[in-house]
Amino acid sequence: MTETPGKIRVAVAGGTGYMGVELMRLLALHPRIEVRRATSEQYAGKRLADVYPSFRGRLEIRLETLDAGKLADGVDVVFSALPHGTAAATIVEALKRPVTVLDLSADFRLRDAEEFRRWYGEHPAPELLGQSVYGIPELARERIRDARIIAVPGCYPTGALLALVPLARAGAIAGPIVVDSKSGASGAGRAAKTELLFAEVQENVRAYGVGRHRHLPEIVQGLRAEGCSHSVVFTPHLLPIRRGLLSTIYVPLQSGANIDAIFRSSLGAEPFVQLLGEGRFPDVRDVRGTNEAQIGWTVLEAESMAIVVTALDNLGKGGSGQAVQNFNVRFGLDERTGLDQIAAVP
Repeated sequence: MTETPGKIRVAVAGGTGYMGVELMRLLALHPRIEVRRATSEQYAGKRLADVYPSFRGRLEIRLETLDAGKLADGVDVVFSALPHGTAAATIVEALKRPVTVLDLSADFRLRDAEEFRRWYGEHPAPELLGQSVYGIPELARERIRDARIIAVPGCYPTGALLALVPLARAGAIAGPIVVDSKSGASGAGRAAKTELLFAEVQENVRAYGVGRHRHLPEIVQGLRAEGCSHSVVFTPHLLPIRRGLLSTIYVPLQSGANIDAIFRSSLGAEPFVQLLGEGRFPDVRDVRGTNEAQIGWTVLEAESMAIVVTALDNLGKGGSGQAVQNFNVRFGLDERTGLDQIAAVP
């Protein structure tokens, strides 16, 4: 393959699942990226455009079987969209080369090896957990700039932590937090599962992982890092839509806390955060297909409680879009490069 001057060379592990193909779409549109390699166990040997015709004339690449030993050969960056529990071993091998890794699985999100074991099993390289940076750029931009392993958060923690970390940093949280989240079906991946069949999802809303969803420890970890020790109750739900996530977050407030001022001082200048303000709340459709997060809120004065509502695309700001945003930060590019999308409505 001929090298293109000025391009950053990229390999993608797991390029045809829902998260992977969204990542491939964004990388194909990025003016500074050259995708040199992409893997797919199901479609190895086929051209990406034969699997997803929308890539015809945009990204002419043949999919390969994953070979961890050669994945990082001849590239500067490895994106991994492999499943939780299987990404880590491939990433450990990739790190033997001088590459930056952006991992969209949960394999490097938790910093404590025992906590990881509790939710996912034994980690193949627990010594690397402390080296990864939890990649929400709005909250960790300076650390991302020097990171070698960037753990890209999923949709549920991103929607929760964008709302909660500014409040925690300001010392505004006074008690236990309730996070009620609802996500589209693509958040569960592309594998065939009975509970994701059309007849099971359509005209239905279902709670799952109640009280024990494995993204809960990411939310708690993010708050503990800001000195917030209040408990978190988290319940996810499956919506009968393809993509998008809405979180309604109930936060007891310290006396005198001004959350309008807190959000505007901490997130008001962020390129991918739209603050709707007091009494205005986001719709999932207004962020679909974008890397945007919208945040609205209200304060119940009598109860000393804020209700904060966040919306994002679970494949965008909740996954692949955020991965590309992290890439842009890491390599000193304008954060909007390759991500300047407007939501498709309706």
